[in-house]
Amino acid sequence: MSSRPGSSTLSNGVTIPRIGLGVFRMAPGAETRRSVAAALELGYRHVDTATLYRNEADVGAAVAGSGLPRGSVFVTTKLWNQDQGCDAALRACERSRRALGLDVIDLYLLHWPVPGLRLESWRALEALYERGEVRAIGVSNFMVHHLEELISRARVAPMVNQIEVHPFLQHRETRAWCAAHGVVVEAYSPLAKAEVLGHESVVRIARASGVTPAQLLLAWGLQKDLVVLPKSVDPERQAENLAAAAVRLSPQAMSELDALEQGLATGWDPRSAP
Repeated sequence: MSSRPGSSTLSNGVTIPRIGLGVFRMAPGAETRRSVAAALELGYRHVDTATLYRNEADVGAAVAGSGLPRGSVFVTTKLWNQDQGCDAALRACERSRRALGLDVIDLYLLHWPVPGLRLESWRALEALYERGEVRAIGVSNFMVHHLEELISRARVAPMVNQIEVHPFLQHRETRAWCAAHGVVVEAYSPLAKAEVLGHESVVRIARASGVTPAQLLLAWGLQKDLVVLPKSVDPERQAENLAAAAVRLSPQAMSELDALEQGLATGWDPRSAP
Protein backbone atom coordinates (compact mmCIF):
# COMPACT_ATOMS: atom_id res chain seq x y z
CA MET A 1 0.00 0.00 0.00
CA SER A 2 3.04 2.30 0.34
CA SER A 3 3.67 4.48 -2.70
CA ARG A 4 6.93 6.19 -1.74
CA PRO A 5 8.93 6.78 1.45
CA GLY A 6 6.85 8.95 3.72
CA SER A 7 3.41 8.27 2.23
CA SER A 8 0.74 5.65 1.75
CA THR A 9 -1.74 5.47 -1.10
CA LEU A 10 -5.45 5.20 -0.39
CA SER A 11 -7.71 2.97 -2.46
CA ASN A 12 -8.76 5.94 -4.64
CA GLY A 13 -5.16 6.94 -5.41
CA VAL A 14 -4.90 9.84 -2.94
CA THR A 15 -1.58 9.85 -1.08
CA ILE A 16 -1.41 10.49 2.66
CA PRO A 17 1.77 11.35 4.63
CA ARG A 18 2.68 8.52 6.99
CA ILE A 19 3.49 10.79 9.94
CA GLY A 20 0.90 13.37 10.93
CA LEU A 21 0.46 15.79 13.80
CA GLY A 22 -2.47 14.91 16.05
CA VAL A 23 -4.06 17.93 17.74
CA PHE A 24 -6.40 16.19 20.20
CA ARG A 25 -6.44 18.12 23.50
CA MET A 26 -4.42 21.00 22.07
CA ALA A 27 -5.96 24.14 23.50
CA PRO A 28 -7.96 26.11 20.92
CA GLY A 29 -6.34 29.40 20.06
CA ALA A 30 -2.68 30.29 20.30
CA GLU A 31 -1.43 26.87 21.43
CA THR A 32 -2.87 25.04 18.43
CA ARG A 33 -1.83 27.74 15.95
CA ARG A 34 1.71 27.85 17.33
CA SER A 35 2.08 24.06 17.48
CA VAL A 36 0.77 23.43 13.97
CA ALA A 37 2.90 26.25 12.56
CA ALA A 38 6.01 24.80 14.23
CA ALA A 39 5.25 21.32 12.92
CA LEU A 40 4.76 22.56 9.36
CA GLU A 41 8.04 24.45 9.55
CA LEU A 42 9.78 21.26 10.70
CA GLY A 43 8.43 19.33 7.72
CA TYR A 44 5.12 17.82 8.81
CA ARG A 45 2.64 17.76 5.95
CA HIS A 46 -0.33 16.09 7.64
CA VAL A 47 -2.51 17.52 10.41
CA ASP A 48 -5.33 15.56 12.06
CA THR A 49 -8.12 17.47 13.81
CA ALA A 50 -11.84 16.96 14.53
CA THR A 51 -14.97 18.95 15.30
CA LEU A 52 -14.78 17.58 18.85
CA TYR A 53 -11.35 19.13 19.40
CA ARG A 54 -12.69 22.69 18.89
CA ASN A 55 -9.50 23.78 17.11
CA GLU A 56 -10.34 23.39 13.43
CA ALA A 57 -10.19 27.15 12.85
CA ASP A 58 -6.74 27.33 14.44
CA VAL A 59 -5.47 24.46 12.33
CA GLY A 60 -6.80 26.21 9.24
CA ALA A 61 -5.18 29.50 10.24
CA ALA A 62 -1.80 27.83 10.77
CA VAL A 63 -1.99 26.03 7.43
CA ALA A 64 -2.96 29.24 5.65
CA GLY A 65 -0.23 31.19 7.41
CA SER A 66 2.48 28.65 6.58
CA GLY A 67 2.90 29.87 3.03
CA LEU A 68 2.87 26.27 1.83
CA PRO A 69 0.87 25.39 -1.29
CA ARG A 70 -2.57 24.08 -0.30
CA GLY A 71 -1.96 20.76 -2.05
CA SER A 72 1.16 20.06 0.00
CA VAL A 73 -0.60 19.84 3.39
CA PHE A 74 -3.02 16.98 4.09
CA VAL A 75 -5.80 17.97 6.50
CA THR A 76 -8.13 15.50 8.21
CA THR A 77 -11.19 16.29 10.30
CA LYS A 78 -14.03 14.20 11.71
CA LEU A 79 -17.79 14.16 12.18
CA TRP A 80 -18.77 14.08 15.86
CA ASN A 81 -21.59 12.01 17.30
CA GLN A 82 -24.07 14.85 17.84
CA ASP A 83 -23.93 15.60 14.11
CA GLN A 84 -24.51 12.08 12.86
CA GLY A 85 -27.38 11.38 10.49
CA CYS A 86 -27.40 12.26 6.79
CA ASP A 87 -28.63 15.86 6.75
CA ALA A 88 -26.90 16.77 10.00
CA ALA A 89 -23.62 15.34 8.70
CA LEU A 90 -23.81 17.38 5.50
CA ARG A 91 -24.32 20.55 7.53
CA ALA A 92 -21.51 19.64 9.93
CA CYS A 93 -19.04 19.08 7.12
CA GLU A 94 -19.86 22.51 5.71
CA ARG A 95 -19.20 24.07 9.13
CA SER A 96 -15.86 22.25 9.29
CA ARG A 97 -14.90 23.45 5.81
CA ARG A 98 -15.68 27.03 6.79
CA ALA A 99 -13.79 26.72 10.09
CA LEU A 100 -10.75 25.26 8.36
CA GLY A 101 -10.96 27.78 5.54
CA LEU A 102 -10.69 25.00 2.96
CA ASP A 103 -12.65 24.49 -0.22
CA VAL A 104 -11.90 20.76 -0.04
CA ILE A 105 -11.12 18.62 3.02
CA ASP A 106 -8.50 15.96 2.31
CA LEU A 107 -9.97 13.28 4.59
CA TYR A 108 -13.30 13.25 6.43
CA LEU A 109 -13.99 10.54 9.00
CA LEU A 110 -16.91 9.25 11.04
CA HIS A 111 -15.45 9.76 14.51
CA TRP A 112 -17.38 6.95 16.22
CA PRO A 113 -19.65 4.05 15.13
CA VAL A 114 -22.88 5.53 16.53
CA PRO A 115 -25.57 2.79 16.54
CA GLY A 116 -28.60 3.55 14.42
CA LEU A 117 -26.96 6.51 12.69
CA ARG A 118 -23.61 5.40 11.29
CA LEU A 119 -25.01 4.01 8.03
CA GLU A 120 -27.07 7.14 7.43
CA SER A 121 -24.02 9.26 8.22
CA TRP A 122 -21.97 7.24 5.75
CA ARG A 123 -24.47 8.10 3.01
CA ALA A 124 -23.65 11.75 3.67
CA LEU A 125 -19.91 11.10 3.43
CA GLU A 126 -20.43 9.25 0.15
CA ALA A 127 -22.34 12.26 -1.19
CA LEU A 128 -19.61 14.66 -0.04
CA TYR A 129 -16.99 12.51 -1.73
CA GLU A 130 -18.97 12.16 -4.95
CA ARG A 131 -19.49 15.95 -5.06
CA GLY A 132 -15.75 16.56 -4.62
CA GLU A 133 -16.08 18.38 -1.30
CA VAL A 134 -13.73 15.86 0.35
CA ARG A 135 -10.90 13.97 -1.33
CA ALA A 136 -11.26 10.80 0.76
CA ILE A 137 -13.61 9.36 3.38
CA GLY A 138 -13.19 6.89 6.18
CA VAL A 139 -14.02 5.94 9.73
CA SER A 140 -12.51 6.06 13.20
CA ASN A 141 -12.87 3.62 16.08
CA PHE A 142 -14.49 0.97 13.87
CA MET A 143 -13.87 -2.67 14.72
CA VAL A 144 -14.40 -5.62 12.37
CA HIS A 145 -18.14 -5.98 13.05
CA HIS A 146 -18.67 -2.27 12.39
CA LEU A 147 -16.63 -2.44 9.19
CA GLU A 148 -18.43 -5.51 7.87
CA GLU A 149 -21.80 -3.88 8.45
CA LEU A 150 -20.67 -0.73 6.69
CA ILE A 151 -19.04 -2.33 3.68
CA SER A 152 -22.10 -4.51 3.07
CA ARG A 153 -24.21 -1.38 2.58
CA ALA A 154 -21.75 1.16 1.18
CA ARG A 155 -21.53 2.49 -2.37
CA VAL A 156 -18.05 3.79 -1.57
CA ALA A 157 -15.90 1.69 0.74
CA PRO A 158 -14.04 3.44 3.57
CA MET A 159 -10.49 4.35 2.61
CA VAL A 160 -9.16 4.81 6.16
CA ASN A 161 -9.83 3.44 9.64
CA GLN A 162 -8.30 5.48 12.47
CA ILE A 163 -7.91 3.53 15.71
CA GLU A 164 -5.60 3.52 18.71
CA VAL A 165 -2.60 1.30 17.87
CA HIS A 166 0.75 0.80 19.58
CA PRO A 167 2.66 -2.31 20.75
CA PHE A 168 0.52 -2.55 23.87
CA LEU A 169 -2.75 -2.42 21.84
CA GLN A 170 -2.23 -3.92 18.40
CA HIS A 171 -5.76 -4.62 17.13
CA ARG A 172 -4.40 -7.41 14.94
CA GLU A 173 -7.80 -8.68 13.79
CA THR A 174 -9.00 -5.23 12.73
CA ARG A 175 -5.71 -4.41 11.03
CA ALA A 176 -5.79 -7.71 9.13
CA TRP A 177 -9.36 -7.02 7.97
CA CYS A 178 -8.36 -3.56 6.79
CA ALA A 179 -5.32 -4.90 4.93
CA ALA A 180 -7.50 -7.49 3.18
CA HIS A 181 -10.00 -4.81 2.10
CA GLY A 182 -7.57 -2.07 1.06
CA VAL A 183 -8.28 0.19 4.04
CA VAL A 184 -5.31 2.20 5.38
CA VAL A 185 -5.04 2.08 9.18
CA GLU A 186 -4.12 5.27 11.00
CA ALA A 187 -2.80 4.94 14.55
CA TYR A 188 -3.96 7.60 16.97
CA SER A 189 -2.20 7.73 20.34
CA PRO A 190 0.73 5.76 18.84
CA LEU A 191 2.75 6.66 21.94
CA ALA A 192 -0.03 5.42 24.26
CA LYS A 193 -0.30 8.99 25.61
CA ALA A 194 3.26 8.58 26.97
CA GLU A 195 2.04 5.96 29.46
CA VAL A 196 4.55 3.34 28.28
CA LEU A 197 7.60 5.44 27.37
CA GLY A 198 9.24 4.44 30.65
CA HIS A 199 8.28 0.76 30.37
CA GLU A 200 11.34 -1.40 31.05
CA SER A 201 11.12 -3.28 27.74
CA VAL A 202 10.53 -0.12 25.71
CA VAL A 203 13.53 1.61 27.30
CA ARG A 204 15.75 -1.44 26.80
CA ILE A 205 14.79 -2.02 23.14
CA ALA A 206 15.11 1.69 22.38
CA ARG A 207 18.58 1.81 23.88
CA ALA A 208 19.66 -1.27 21.92
CA SER A 209 18.22 0.28 18.74
CA GLY A 210 19.91 3.65 19.25
CA VAL A 211 16.65 5.61 19.32
CA THR A 212 14.39 7.27 21.88
CA PRO A 213 11.41 5.37 23.29
CA ALA A 214 9.03 7.60 21.30
CA GLN A 215 10.93 6.98 18.07
CA LEU A 216 10.88 3.25 18.81
CA LEU A 217 7.09 3.12 19.12
CA LEU A 218 6.55 5.27 16.03
CA ALA A 219 9.03 3.25 13.97
CA TRP A 220 7.21 0.06 15.00
CA GLY A 221 3.97 1.56 13.67
CA LEU A 222 5.57 2.72 10.44
CA GLN A 223 7.06 -0.73 9.84
CA LYS A 224 3.56 -2.16 10.35
CA ASP A 225 2.47 0.07 7.42
CA LEU A 226 0.45 2.36 9.68
CA VAL A 227 -0.02 6.09 9.37
CA VAL A 228 0.98 7.42 12.81
CA LEU A 229 -0.43 10.55 14.44
CA PRO A 230 1.67 11.57 17.45
CA LYS A 231 0.58 14.69 19.34
CA SER A 232 3.06 17.21 20.72
CA VAL A 233 3.08 20.96 21.31
CA ASP A 234 6.87 20.99 21.85
CA PRO A 235 8.90 21.62 18.65
CA GLU A 236 11.80 19.50 19.98
CA ARG A 237 9.46 16.56 20.55
CA GLN A 238 7.83 17.17 17.20
CA ALA A 239 11.24 16.95 15.53
CA GLU A 240 12.08 13.80 17.50
CA ASN A 241 8.84 12.18 16.36
CA LEU A 242 9.34 13.18 12.73
CA ALA A 243 12.83 11.66 12.76
CA ALA A 244 11.25 8.25 13.38
CA ALA A 245 10.63 8.12 9.62
CA ALA A 246 14.33 7.38 9.14
CA VAL A 247 14.47 4.59 11.75
CA ARG A 248 14.59 0.96 10.64
CA LEU A 249 14.13 -1.53 13.46
CA SER A 250 15.67 -4.99 13.40
CA PRO A 251 13.48 -8.09 13.15
CA GLN A 252 14.44 -8.88 16.74
CA ALA A 253 13.32 -5.46 17.97
CA MET A 254 10.04 -5.78 16.06
CA SER A 255 9.46 -9.25 17.51
CA GLU A 256 10.11 -8.05 21.05
CA LEU A 257 7.71 -5.15 20.57
CA ASP A 258 5.09 -7.47 19.10
CA ALA A 259 5.26 -9.47 22.34
CA LEU A 260 4.17 -6.46 24.43
CA GLU A 261 0.45 -6.75 23.55
CA GLN A 262 -1.67 -6.12 26.66
CA GLY A 263 -4.92 -4.78 25.22
CA LEU A 264 -4.06 -1.42 26.78
CA ALA A 265 -6.51 1.23 25.56
CA THR A 266 -5.51 4.69 26.78
CA GLY A 267 -8.57 6.41 25.34
CA TRP A 268 -11.95 5.47 23.93
CA ASP A 269 -12.29 1.69 23.60
CA PRO A 270 -14.63 0.68 20.77
CA ARG A 271 -14.14 -3.08 21.16
CA SER A 272 -17.46 -3.47 22.97
CA ALA A 273 -19.32 -0.75 21.04
CA PRO A 274 -22.50 -2.22 19.48
